[in-house]
Amino acid sequence: MGRTTTRIRNAGAPALEVRGLRKHFTTVEAVRGIDVRVERGEIYGFLGPNGAGKTTTIRTLVGLLRPTAGEIYLGGFSLLDDPVEAKSIVGFIPDRPYIYDKLTGREFLHFIAGLYKVYGDAPDELEEHIEDLLTFFQLQEWGDELTESYSHGMKQRLVMSSALLHNPEIIIVDEPMVGLDPKGAQLLKNLFQQKVAEGGAIFMSTHTLAVAEELCDRIAIIQDGEIIAEGTMDELRARAGMRGDEGARLEAVFLKLTADKDMEEIIQVLRL
Repeated sequence: MGRTTTRIRNAGAPALEVRGLRKHFTTVEAVRGIDVRVERGEIYGFLGPNGAGKTTTIRTLVGLLRPTAGEIYLGGFSLLDDPVEAKSIVGFIPDRPYIYDKLTGREFLHFIAGLYKVYGDAPDELEEHIEDLLTFFQLQEWGDELTESYSHGMKQRLVMSSALLHNPEIIIVDEPMVGLDPKGAQLLKNLFQQKVAEGGAIFMSTHTLAVAEELCDRIAIIQDGEIIAEGTMDELRARAGMRGDEGARLEAVFLKLTADKDMEEIIQVLRL
């Protein structure tokens, strides 16, 4: 994986900065003015119940949705004012692998490399880079097979490979462990740890709380489009009123924080 070494362009800027982000649909306010700052060398967890606004936020961060209001900076580049530069330093791993089934794995990686215009003047380096990625994700024996023959987990690993082709500074990932077997999950954990060791950053949304607790330096919890808590595990325990319980797991903290808000809303409705 040596060719995937992260190259930092604006070392003085945070990896990701979001200010006052809002996203409205026709009748729904999905994201309600959230602020996020992710530093370089950090794995940042983004958790919440179903429908909380996680995926909407992520799709906005990678430019698939245009925000209703707010500012997004990726590696110091404004996603709204300088979208090409901002997107060029981000690798996005969605919750579902979107792949052209009539391409081989190797052809798909060449296609993605062409979109990012990487290694255009060094085709031999591109071939070596692709081979490294296929080997790292244990797909080398399947590189020349059509992706329609791949299992879900293999497709997910191929998408991860494509997200690394341009050596991104930031990886934004939605539900990274979905469909991965234990070996694939461990590969992904190793990848994340290598990326942050090189000065990159990971922004990760997941329902797998044990993985978030194991990997994340800080965690934000979003509910009803708003961040209701953010911090290290100790800070989240304190926010949940569990300061003295240093052994409290993230699952218990998460349920306490999100359940309290639901109960408050139910009480308000009953009082009407």
